[in-house]
Amino acid sequence: MSKKNKITFSLITLLLLGGLYIYFEFCNYTDIDIDIDKVSTEIKTSSKNLTASFIRNEKNANSIYKDKIIEVEGVVKEVTFLNKRNTVILYGNNKNSGVLCDMQSNQIMEIKKLVKGQNIVLKGVCKGFLKDAILLNCMLINQQSNE
Repeated sequence: MSKKNKITFSLITLLLLGGLYIYFEFCNYTDIDIDIDKVSTEIKTSSKNLTASFIRNEKNANSIYKDKIIEVEGVVKEVTFLNKRNTVILYGNNKNSGVLCDMQSNQIMEIKKLVKGQNIVLKGVCKGFLKDAILLNCMLINQQSNE
């Protein structure tokens, strides 16, 4: 095997392993059957505190938040509707991180009403941290206008 083929094979292997890690760590929707509306919140925090905790000490933050039902209060940075996923991104404690909230499909009408800069509270299952804190199966708890 030539050196070029070895490098290509190694790169493909690394990408495949990285993809599998991300899938099993963050995209394995074992909590998708949870009716978030009917389960109690285990932890309440702000989006700034959540991201700061992960940035400061990811291992410790995982032990506190990962796989827990949490309520997060924060300011809307962006709302997206890509690839049949409805996502709300909240500002974090710095410009490079935030809270990425994958919303339940029944929340689409509510999240279409959200605007950048709006204060909201949502609830979901925390799955950990990449560049952003990741929450799955989220639903809006409270919307506050900024007028």
